[in-house]
Amino acid sequence: MRPVPFLATISFSLFLCFLLLAGCQRNDKSDGYGNFESTEIIVSSEANGKLELLDVEEGRRMAAGSVAAVVDTTQLHYTRNQLQAERESLVAKQPSLGARIGVLLEERRNIKRDYERYRRLVNEGAVPSKQLEDIENRLSVIDKQIGSLETENPGIAGEISAKEARIAQLEDQISKSVVRNPVDGVVLTRYAERGELTSYGKPLYKIADLQTMFLRVYLSGAQVPQVRIGEEVEVLTDGSKSRKGIITWISAKAEFTPKIIQTREDRVNMVYAVKVQVNNQDGRLKIGMPGEMRLLKRGS
Repeated sequence: MRPVPFLATISFSLFLCFLLLAGCQRNDKSDGYGNFESTEIIVSSEANGKLELLDVEEGRRMAAGSVAAVVDTTQLHYTRNQLQAERESLVAKQPSLGARIGVLLEERRNIKRDYERYRRLVNEGAVPSKQLEDIENRLSVIDKQIGSLETENPGIAGEISAKEARIAQLEDQISKSVVRNPVDGVVLTRYAERGELTSYGKPLYKIADLQTMFLRVYLSGAQVPQVRIGEEVEVLTDGSKSRKGIITWISAKAEFTPKIIQTREDRVNMVYAVKVQVNNQDGRLKIGMPGEMRLLKRGS
């Protein structure tokens, strides 16, 4: 008869341990589950031609503004040189009028550059709008002077203006033949190879800033009132220490629960997506890696 109380004691102890572990698991359960993602940018060609240079490799970190690719511009240069020669020939036909128009056109280009620069500064609040108005007045005066001279000899003046416009168009195409990397980041995918023919809009590579990642989690309607944009939360990953995150976006509409996501309430059919910004300076977080979010301050 002695084994009975002993077994009963063991069974009762195991039952208490089970309740304790279950309680701990409920307390430690995360509030949201999801996967890490990053803002990915697909860089495309803005010109047609042969890729003379494609200096990108998957996994390589690139700085913003660095030259990533160069499209062959040989024919564009030849065409521009031809138009410049034709323009000079037209100007030579009427040295006085052509020279005056040329000087005014050059002055107008310089003023136009100043206008674009000051417009950005005014939008940023760095300079008063009065300076931009002064430049606009100068442009208006120059345009009137050019128009007055063109009426003296509309034939040659019109051809010169047409050549100038075409030259400016070619210079813009030549500048866009040099592809510069838009952001600091890591190359995720390379879509082209050096020596291939490319065209306008054709993807060259994909890049993303992996130093700042986003955990997209899904919360139930009962959990959404507990969170707010700018709130600090705890982010957990498998085999890694927890880290802090900031809620940067909360979806304004509900959606069906994704199959790969488990929410706090198993029977919830509709959830709200939430994005949590996480610092990834150590590079341990990867795109697609699963993660969990835990609220630091819970609602009552």
